[in-house]
Amino acid sequence: MYRFFKAIFHFVFWFFCKWEVEGRENMPPKGPVVVMANHVSLWDPMALAVPFDRKIYYMAKEELFSYPVFGTILRRLGAFPVKRGNLDRAALRNAMGVLRGDEVLGIFPEGERSPTGELQEFKPGALSLAIKCNAMILPVGLVGTRKIFSGGWFRPFKVNIGKPIDPKKLMGGDGKGMDQEGLTEKVWEEIARLSRN
Repeated sequence: MYRFFKAIFHFVFWFFCKWEVEGRENMPPKGPVVVMANHVSLWDPMALAVPFDRKIYYMAKEELFSYPVFGTILRRLGAFPVKRGNLDRAALRNAMGVLRGDEVLGIFPEGERSPTGELQEFKPGALSLAIKCNAMILPVGLVGTRKIFSGGWFRPFKVNIGKPIDPKKLMGGDGKGMDQEGLTEKVWEEIARLSRN
């Protein structure tokens, strides 16, 4: 079913939207990966999932699953619900299970859609899962997804995929590397750059 939905959205994005994808080759071919992207539209989960050969599992706010059709699509695309505003242990277990199984986890680290389209601050601990599970971080900038369907027609958009970031390498174990705050700033800056192009 995942391949079926992915094929449908791929056709829509390619034929109707004339989308562009840059950096597809930057996805590591194996091992745990956390894909992080900016968030401006309900279309973002599909725009994030379709470009990659590897399946992305990602956390999405539980309210999205209350829409029957949309919620079903999200689940088929590999999403699982997370409760915002408090510690959702079930969602964390699901996320850690994905990474410990050497799979790909997708996260919108802002925690919600940006009302202005500008990249907001990341929620505290947004990078914790990648650090704890020794996963690579793949920054992605989504450009124009807010207007994928507007004015009664599909519009072009772009997916910019950056180079993978290795938290373990940058943070080091000798006390000379970045701390988590520094790593968060580096990832934020890269996603901000990618989402402007």
